[in-house]
Amino acid sequence: MYGASAATPSGEPRRSPAIVRSVPSLIHTCYRVFDLDRSIDFYEKLGLEEIGRVPIRNEAINVFMGLPDDGPRLELTYNLGRADPYEVGTGYGHIAITVDDLDATLKRLAAVGIEPERPPYSVREGGSRLCFVRDPDDYRIELIESNS
Repeated sequence: MYGASAATPSGEPRRSPAIVRSVPSLIHTCYRVFDLDRSIDFYEKLGLEEIGRVPIRNEAINVFMGLPDDGPRLELTYNLGRADPYEVGTGYGHIAITVDDLDATLKRLAAVGIEPERPPYSVREGGSRLCFVRDPDDYRIELIESNS
């Protein structure tokens, strides 16, 4: 079909689709948070660093967080004057972070009050071990042990 030279219904020659010259990339995801300092503290405990902070008029503050040498992958948006926490909803899933040693990571997180939803497990035989933790706004974060 792509190489076909048939005419369109109007009689014009069919053109081949354009070749994509660049590949798009996912640059970040955004969470709306109720307590900015508490959220930053949580993600720092997971190993992310605050990379930048952008005030949005007198409405909000965006804080960009990322893993060392990886760039801003998580945007925390704090809307000024918000009185109630956000509802996560039923369509949200999770973000995932790889860790070298899941047991050591969980021990370090437990020391600062972060516990997994359930003990680590594998989805399939020989698969990576994983578990989930929740941030202060109840967003789920999957921790996946890398197989390196």
